[in-house]
Amino acid sequence: MAQEGKTQEFEYKAEMKQLLHLIVHSLYTHQEIFLRELVSNASDALNKARFRKLTDENILSKDVPLEVHIEVDQDANLITIEDAGIGMTREDLVERIGTVASSGTKAFLEQLKSQEKPLDGQMIGQFGVGFYSVFMVADKVTLETRHADNDSQGFRWESGGEGTFTLEEIERVERGTKITLHLKEDAKEFSEEQRIKHLINKYSNFVDFPININGEQVNTVKALWHKQKSEIGEEELNEFYKFIANDFMPPMGHLLLHLEGVVNFRALLFVPEKAPPALFRDEEYQKLHLYSNNVFIQEDCKDLLPDYLKFIRGVVDAEDIPLNVSREVTQSSPVMGKIRSILTNKVLGLLEDWAKKDPEKYMKMFNEFGPLIKTGISTDFKNKDRLIDLFRFPTTRKPKGEMTSLKDYVESMGEDQTEIYYLLGEHREVLEKNPNLEYFKKHDVEVLLMDDPVDAFMITYLDTYDDKPIVSIEKSDIDLKQDEELAKDALADEDINKLTAQFKITLGDKVEDVMVSKRLVESPVTLVAGKSGMDAQMERMMKMMDQNFISGSKILEVNPGHPLIKNLSRMVDSQDEIDLIDKVIYQLFEGALLLDGNLNHTSDYVTRMTDLMVKATNN
Repeated sequence: MAQEGKTQEFEYKAEMKQLLHLIVHSLYTHQEIFLRELVSNASDALNKARFRKLTDENILSKDVPLEVHIEVDQDANLITIEDAGIGMTREDLVERIGTVASSGTKAFLEQLKSQEKPLDGQMIGQFGVGFYSVFMVADKVTLETRHADNDSQGFRWESGGEGTFTLEEIERVERGTKITLHLKEDAKEFSEEQRIKHLINKYSNFVDFPININGEQVNTVKALWHKQKSEIGEEELNEFYKFIANDFMPPMGHLLLHLEGVVNFRALLFVPEKAPPALFRDEEYQKLHLYSNNVFIQEDCKDLLPDYLKFIRGVVDAEDIPLNVSREVTQSSPVMGKIRSILTNKVLGLLEDWAKKDPEKYMKMFNEFGPLIKTGISTDFKNKDRLIDLFRFPTTRKPKGEMTSLKDYVESMGEDQTEIYYLLGEHREVLEKNPNLEYFKKHDVEVLLMDDPVDAFMITYLDTYDDKPIVSIEKSDIDLKQDEELAKDALADEDINKLTAQFKITLGDKVEDVMVSKRLVESPVTLVAGKSGMDAQMERMMKMMDQNFISGSKILEVNPGHPLIKNLSRMVDSQDEIDLIDKVIYQLFEGALLLDGNLNHTSDYVTRMTDLMVKATNN
């Protein structure tokens, strides 16, 4: 950093250089998006100034109108955007504009690295780096600003979007920010007045402040959420959503509420089309704007909806919140609690309506946000039953890509089935090959295939549904009837008991018990959890959370009708074959561990397998 007088030159941080290089040198679509981003930033600054004016008599330039002014000069190839908003401090200019400050920016960079198609300029706003879109159209950007504090200093920030930017103290009388873009040769169209008017009407007609172009107001200032449903067109809704959500796709659906009664408020809420890359991160994705009587209060009010609905975007305008409310104490307001309850009820009602009347749309939503919605079962006990009815799961009866509800599962149960069965795992393809499914496949008993990582957490809060226990088929105490067909071809009780006794001697404390299996059809053995134990997927989750977690011992179930088990039974009385029997028993046990994903040391398994193959081929 070099200093000369009151002008300083700064070097961009490494990640910011990388971002700017991509913006300046890559092939872009939707260059026009820069204007929406700058107007959005100006609107945010004006909202903050409007709030500050209500609480601070000494705000700088108190009587300056809250407006956006755009000037275009076709001869000089310039466009200037100025607002009377909150302005920026020196720290803001260095830390917010000169540095990659958010994880959203980093996520944006990672996505750019991984994709091979041309970069879409609309993505910039989606990932929270909207200001930098100016370098799509400008080879030099000058920003002049002064913060709303009376004792603030004016600054000029300037950069060509390459390696450095300069910062200079200037004389500026009024608060706010003025951005001048020196347009590139291939971006001359943005110095044309009609082109800019068209873009304002397209993207920013709904901004809650006057937007003037060369002295002429071009937008209609009326808060969209104060209009009646009949007054709002689909295109207007879509563009408002894109503006407020920094998204480049239209929403999946919306909810317009005008409520009077215990509390009076209006709301315009949206369900996005796609989930963000980091759905579960609070800082990445919760943008409900809170207003009071059309006055901006808070841009990211996390108290308006529970965490499991944080994907909802929109605006809530409440009449009963005092204008001088502290942004830090909104959560303690009884009015906020009532609004939260009503909004949660309305959003759940919207999703229930989709599930009933438009299952295809509902499943599209659930595929995007279902994992997050499932987490609500652990916190929202008031709506627990409603949430459970919204859950959907793959099952053994549905082809890949289709899911069922617990209600539909229960309705299709056989008369003699008393339990709801599930199997946890990482991928459907792996689950379908699990030996514990064999009995259920043979008898066409439906099993829920829980392959969502959240399911291992969710299932701990889901014990029953419609008075029916929900049980893992990897537990030893599930209620299965004897398969008479398989029993006819099985070992006699005396023989299988003698063999299981040998299994217990060979394996010792490596297993909790060895039992005859009812669930196996084609496999010789399987491992299941005891009454107080965890199934394999639950144990994997615990290991991810705690590296020191030790898996509990399992019960080994043996299939008395399998040819290998029958062969072992015939050999068990021969002391000459005891070494071979022990090797086969260990191989069966470790093979079951391997299928569960719990075989930590594979070398012994492979060596033993080789020995057995040598023995088998030595004839």
